Amino acid sequence: MRHIFKEGTNPNKPVLLLLHGTGGNENDLLPIADIIDSEASVLSVRGNVLENGMPRFFKRLAEGVFDEEDLIFRTNELNQFLDDAANKYQFDRHNIVVIGYSNGANIAASLLFHIQDTLKGAILHHPMVPRRGIQLPNLEGINIFIAAGVNDPICPQQESIELKELLESAGANVQDHWGNRGHQLTMSEIQTAKAWYEKIYS
Repeated sequence: MRHIFKEGTNPNKPVLLLLHGTGGNENDLLPIADIIDSEASVLSVRGNVLENGMPRFFKRLAEGVFDEEDLIFRTNELNQFLDDAANKYQFDRHNIVVIGYSNGANIAASLLFHIQDTLKGAILHHPMVPRRGIQLPNLEGINIFIAAGVNDPICPQQESIELKELLESAGANVQDHWGNRGHQLTMSEIQTAKAWYEKIYS
C-alpha cells in the first residue's frame, strides 16, 4: 500500500496510523498528526480502491452502503500491511493508535470489529458502523474517541451513536464529541481529540 512513514522523536509514544477520507491521500492527515502528537512516529496510508478516480479503503455499493465482502478483504489487507510495516520500520506492532476520517474511520472501525489486538486506540472522525450482526472481539483496555456531527448528511447521527454502543458492549472505553458542522473535519474536534489523547498517552 502506498504510504508515508515518519519516525518520531519519542519511541515510547504510539505510532499514529493515518487513514484519509474518500478522495484523499497519504498527505491529508499529516498536519493533524502533528497537532495530536508532534513526537510520535506516523504511518500514513493511501487506500487501495478507486471510486471514480478517488482513493478509498474499500468499495461501496451506494452512499452509506458498504460492499461487505470487499470491506472484509481490505480490512485483512490493511492488517497484514501493518504487520509488514512494523517489521520494515521496526516499531511496536501493539502500540498503534489510528486517526481516521470518514472512509478511513470506517476501515479503522472495521479493524476493531474483526481483528483482536490490532489497534491500541483510535480517533475516529465521522465514522459509521462497518458491519452489523457480528460478534466483536474483546476490546477491553482499548481507548476510542469518536467525533461526529449532529447534522452530518453523510454519516447520520444514529450511526455514530450505534457504533459507540457496539464498541462499549465489547469492552472499549469510548468518548464522543458532537459538533454541528456536518461532515467537516473541524479544528474544534481535532483539539478535543488532542486533549483526549494527551490525557491517555502523555
